[in-house]
Amino acid sequence: MSDPLLRELDHYVVLEPAAAERILDAAATEQWLRGWLQRLPAPPADLADLPDDGSRARRLLDTACELELEPGVSLQWFAVRLEPPARP
Repeated sequence: MSDPLLRELDHYVVLEPAAAERILDAAATEQWLRGWLQRLPAPPADLADLPDDGSRARRLLDTACELELEPGVSLQWFAVRLEPPARP
């Protein structure tokens, strides 16, 4: 299970081969991952038991920060906080 603090973060820096880094909100990051998963010929073995690419993308956001597209070529994403948390 991922750190609960990560669930409070709603933006990610995303890195992909031959592209500049981008900052996406959580929904756009999930969509970005879903798009990449759809391009793979088969889902990664640890995600194959999930019913669809949306479920796989959510699992990746909750448990990982990298998806290997082919040997030596990967996507990466890192949760970031754009604003400091509100103080009580």
